[in-house]
Order: sequence, then structure tokens, then C-alpha cells
Amino acid sequence: MVKEVLIDCDPGIDDALALALAHGDPRLNVVGITAVGGNVPLEFTTENSLRLRDFYGMTAPVARGAGRPLVREGINAGNVHGVMGLGEVVLPETATELDPRHAVDLIIETLAAAPGEISLIATGPLTNIALAVRKEPRIVEWAAEFVIMGGAYTRGNRTPAAEFNVMADPEAAAVVFEAGWTTVMIGLDLTHQARANAEVRTRFAGLGRLESELLTPCLDFYGRFPDYRELGPAIHDACAVAYLIDPTLMDAVPARVDVETQGRYTSGMTVTDFQAPPEARNALVPTTLDQGRFWDLMTEAFGVVAKSMA
Repeated sequence: MVKEVLIDCDPGIDDALALALAHGDPRLNVVGITAVGGNVPLEFTTENSLRLRDFYGMTAPVARGAGRPLVREGINAGNVHGVMGLGEVVLPETATELDPRHAVDLIIETLAAAPGEISLIATGPLTNIALAVRKEPRIVEWAAEFVIMGGAYTRGNRTPAAEFNVMADPEAAAVVFEAGWTTVMIGLDLTHQARANAEVRTRFAGLGRLESELLTPCLDFYGRFPDYRELGPAIHDACAVAYLIDPTLMDAVPARVDVETQGRYTSGMTVTDFQAPPEARNALVPTTLDQGRFWDLMTEAFGVVAKSMA
């Protein structure tokens, strides 16, 4: 059975790979892409969404969303992803027009048109999702599944306590976790198990333009940090897409997740209680990844995309 999926993202190198996975796996059909400011400013995440869509041969509408957090000053990760978001890669310009709707309206209208049939995934800050929940709370019931890449239960990467996507807009994340659905939180503890090391990257040889124009230069740029050079860069966002394709790739534990918004040193922390009583649980937290099957999934999907681009 093919799952329809709407992807809210902030491309971003790992978002780019997540979009390729979603497009290349036959078990998913991407029905919409919405951009949010995050890894880089909104103007670049929006343009990257359009260019990636056309580069991969996708047809889903692309809409621009929120460019700043709900209440605080924005942050970005240009030092990790490059000034424009894809390292030093500049994809061909596109003549594709943005969907005229704001991302929030595209999310609401897409889910409303097919209640219970479309999965929602967010791989950037949760600003668009929080605004959509506030504007139309029924999306919590309409989404077939809700999966995010964000948070962590043992560590942060933006601060010792907080992961970047949640730290970028903690107030939005708090709205989303408290909205009444079960949030599947694909956090750093899981994504750090998905490392594109040298052995993994040999699988991508022979993927034509996809490999030469995107995968290799992006992963080279992404992997230039000392810990990444040794272990390989973590492909965070693709893990969230992989969960939608095949949840059995991961062992997951129900939990209660609350987002710290006030702490001086812990703002953006996803406080995760695996011992919470059943009635208090609001999340499902994957903890371990079947790495072999994950990379099989990625390689097969990339092969499909590469073939379509030939």
C-alpha cells in the first residue's frame, strides 16, 4: 500500500537526502512540500525545495511558510549546511512557480481533503506545524501519522541540552507536542546511528548525476567536521522518512515528551519520560536503528531517483 505524505522541511543537506528517499521509494507518494526557515533562511530553504523538486523529477506543490520562530529571534545552521543550505552545490534554476498558498494553508487544506489518509512529516523547526495546529486544531485528527526529526533524550547538538530543530523554535515544538496526537520523535540518539561513512558511500558509486552533482559534494561538505570525518555524517532527516516507509527498521518506546521553553541552559530540551503512565504519553521515540536495512533502503531509493534522472 502506498502512503501519501506531506513533507515540511528546511533544506539543508540532510533534508535534500530525505526528499530523495521519499521520492525514490515506491511505498511513498509525496503530495506536498512546505518550506520553513531553519538550517538557512527561508528564502534559501524555499528555493532549495523548488530546485530539489525539479532536480529529482517530483511534481508535488511547494509552498513557502514561516521565516521566523513564533516568539524569539531566529537561528540557523549555515555553518553546517553552507550559506545557501546545500554546501557548495548550486542546483539548476527552476521556472517552477510556488504554490500561491501559505505553507500553513497548504498543510491544512491537504489534510482536510483526505482525513486519515495523509502522513505528515517535519524535518525542520516546527513553526509551520504549530501555526497550522493553532489555525485548525482538527489537523491532529486528520493526519494519518505525524513524524518529526527533532529532539533527543540524552543529548543536544545546538546546546548540550537541545537539538537544533527544537531549539530553533521551542515554543512551536511545545505547541506541537501538546496538540493531542502521538508525535513520533526521531531524535539524535537514533539519527546518530545513521552514518554515511566511507563504506556506505561506496554504495552510491554509479548513480550518475545524483551522485556527482549532489550526493558526493554535499556529503563531502557535511562531513568536514572532525567527528564526522571519522564516523561519517549523520543523515538525520532521512531517518524520519525511513520510519514512514518501514517502522520495523527501528525499535520504538512510548514516552511523555515535554519541551523546555524557559530554562537558561536547557531551553529547547525535549524532556523525555519513558516511565510516564500510559494516559500521559504523547510520543513514540525510536531508540535503535537496523543500520544494514536502513542503508539498503536508502541505496535502492537513490538508485530509482538516479535512473529517472538519466
